[in-house]
Amino acid sequence: MQMIHNSKRGVPSQPNSLKQAKPRIAYFILVHRYPEQFKRLFKAIHHPENHYLIHIDQKSISTVNQEVLEFLEDYPNAYTLTSERVIWGGYSMVQSELKAMVYLLSHGLKWDYFINLSGQDFPLKSQEFIFDFLVQNPDQNFMKIANQSKERPDTMNRIDHYFTETNTGFSGTKSKRAFMKNVTSYIGGQWMILTRSCCDFICNSPEVQEYEDFYRNTLIADESFFQTVLMNTSFSEDITNDDKRAIIWIPDGDIKLRPKTLTINDLKFLQEGENLFARKFDMQIDEAVFDVLEMKLEAEKAALCLEQEYLARTSKKVVYIKSALGIPNSLSNN
Repeated sequence: MQMIHNSKRGVPSQPNSLKQAKPRIAYFILVHRYPEQFKRLFKAIHHPENHYLIHIDQKSISTVNQEVLEFLEDYPNAYTLTSERVIWGGYSMVQSELKAMVYLLSHGLKWDYFINLSGQDFPLKSQEFIFDFLVQNPDQNFMKIANQSKERPDTMNRIDHYFTETNTGFSGTKSKRAFMKNVTSYIGGQWMILTRSCCDFICNSPEVQEYEDFYRNTLIADESFFQTVLMNTSFSEDITNDDKRAIIWIPDGDIKLRPKTLTINDLKFLQEGENLFARKFDMQIDEAVFDVLEMKLEAEKAALCLEQEYLARTSKKVVYIKSALGIPNSLSNN
């Protein structure tokens, strides 16, 4: 993992050596089809102390909307965002993320991290593992990020032409336009793990408005808006160049690349690395991969619980032995 910090940030922050409280996560999930698959995702990431905000695309058929809403009725920590039409690659993708952050910040909910997912994602790690990961990486934001002109010059057409989002796609101009003055464009991906303070900065800093105004008329803004904002403003937290997602990119005509639909044949790939989530999956193509991943999550959760029980019992034994020997428990174990 590469940690990115510019001159305004100074040195990367150091982890707090004191034991930290378990963080709470606010998940934002974009759903547009496959309600049964969404239910399996939701159950796999559900924890009573987390919060879950769901957006059902306005383009979805009515049965998807109804089935998801009925399912969520059993979960008091799940909420829905007003359905709107979201166009792939359009600024509406960014708008949905911004509205989700505003909702989560303004409804008196206690949470520490924002994680966005699609309805075709699935976790590779249990919530207990993810909690521990966040404790071990305090005040860190995770997203793919790169200098756009230097590392991905083939994507510069996304920002140097004027695009307008329509109900069916985009319309653009052939003539070029100037980029924002004294701003370096960055690019990465749509998927993020952000601290609450990062979301608060994005939604409330007056510095961000000019970026919204410009990126409203760009192409695939959801892969560059947040990166460019965080790297060019006074935002001071560190960003790790890793979105913690397992994705296999394959060629797909004019789009150039798209995420491969993962199956049970990709299990070896899914077990490699330190990713927390993977995409994308399609239960209609391969349901077996869900069965295997769910079993792994349950096994991991059980192992972590046993470890915690063992540590708790060991701690009690140490206290008992110290008491029997007349050693104050406040003394160091060393």
